[in-house]
Amino acid sequence: MAVPTNIKTLLSGNVVEWARIEFKETWDGEASLKTICAFANDIDNWGGGYIVIGVKEKDGCPEYPLKGINPDKIDHYLKDMLNKCKRIQPEYLPIVEVADYEDKKFIIIWAPGGYLRPYSSPKTMAKEEKERIYYIRKMSSTIAPSEEEKRDLYNLANNVPFDDRVNHEGDITDLNLTLIQAYLKEIGSSLYEAAKHMNFTDLCQNMNIINSLPEYIKPKNVGLMFFSLEPERFFPYAQIDVVQFPDGLGGDRIIEKTFKGPLHQQLREALQYIQNSILQEQVVKMPNKAEARRFFNYPYAAVEESLCNAVYHKGYDVREPIEVRVLPDRIEIVSHPGADRSITEEGLRTYHVFNRRYRNRRIGEFLKEMHLTEGRNTGFRKILNALERNGSPKPIFETDPERLSFCTTLLIHPDFFYKNEGVNEGVNEGVSKDLTEKEQMILNAMKRTPSISVAKMVKELNISKASIERAIKSMKEKQLIVREGSAKSGKWIVL
Repeated sequence: MAVPTNIKTLLSGNVVEWARIEFKETWDGEASLKTICAFANDIDNWGGGYIVIGVKEKDGCPEYPLKGINPDKIDHYLKDMLNKCKRIQPEYLPIVEVADYEDKKFIIIWAPGGYLRPYSSPKTMAKEEKERIYYIRKMSSTIAPSEEEKRDLYNLANNVPFDDRVNHEGDITDLNLTLIQAYLKEIGSSLYEAAKHMNFTDLCQNMNIINSLPEYIKPKNVGLMFFSLEPERFFPYAQIDVVQFPDGLGGDRIIEKTFKGPLHQQLREALQYIQNSILQEQVVKMPNKAEARRFFNYPYAAVEESLCNAVYHKGYDVREPIEVRVLPDRIEIVSHPGADRSITEEGLRTYHVFNRRYRNRRIGEFLKEMHLTEGRNTGFRKILNALERNGSPKPIFETDPERLSFCTTLLIHPDFFYKNEGVNEGVNEGVSKDLTEKEQMILNAMKRTPSISVAKMVKELNISKASIERAIKSMKEKQLIVREGSAKSGKWIVL
């Protein structure tokens, strides 16, 4: 079997947090069984974790050069692993893969959160050992739980996260092989090549997106969310609505765009639309200075992280869309329900937030693999840093007392609107107010990526090549842009 990630990703620690990975130089049955049991209990709904055998650990990180495993020992390790895992109660077997990396052999054990938790394993491997412990994972350590934590485990037994539940209305045929293969290729999983010839049911079981009962095969909610062509059939209003109010909430004009489809696709399409249609850079020439001030109305990184967090933490059993409301002075991103009660209103105001338990552990796994969101509790910091670099005000995070909704508000850069003789309020200096919408989109694309080609603009902006070439000709005549260098290796200069 193969795990739905690759060893290079695990060794980097950039996608799967170190707290969810243990490195073992050799197979240690007693210690590793406790860790497998802890990952299966998944008390904080992290999504389980991984053990990588063949890697020496130092301060929680892999030590280089990597040692690998003697190939002659692999078969013995796997047999002992199977025998040891049979001592976990209720029955639980992790997914195991032998991986090749840098001409060496490694064993990867993937232990996703189980459905029959709490799980226990013997305190020791002695045959006469009768004491069993419900091991849990805290930070990067495997420990025996306190009485309170043990009660938490029993409570969780009846509270499997919604995204990890079996969907009895769906069918395995609702999962799309092409979407699955595209995902596996993107993340560099070794399952990608195997997926070309392996049984579809086996592939889905390897990815943990269907249940494991052979007599009743059904997809899990997370599988339908990411790998169904029409997830809204199963999760009404699982969509992103981008609503613009050019004249404010009391105005007559409303521009609305709805994004549906697999979660990662609708997220990317919504972000692309916001980047092309809403985000703008402003250039202000400073007196007696050669360099001009450059800033955006809203930095893309802050918008991206805010919307990713909304997709990550939305309750998909709630029939409400994620709404991105674009007003003249702010962007509001609203999702339902509100923040977990472990997050206090004071914590939101002061940006000191630690989410004890995640609502969607599996959605988080998939988004992290595709680098669409960061690790645990890092989203707020990424948003704050992006706004600070752009010179923007700090964000506002709000949830109502009943925790029915959550709103992230990004305020426009304070200097984006300014008055200057001959320049309209809100129009970038050096940019004509007579630009068409297409010309403005093309100009913004050139600012973001000066080396962008016409072919790339056709793909990114969804504008025909003829229209782009006409717009470029028009902007050259208005002396707004010039091309420096050749058509292949040159770049655009926005005047």
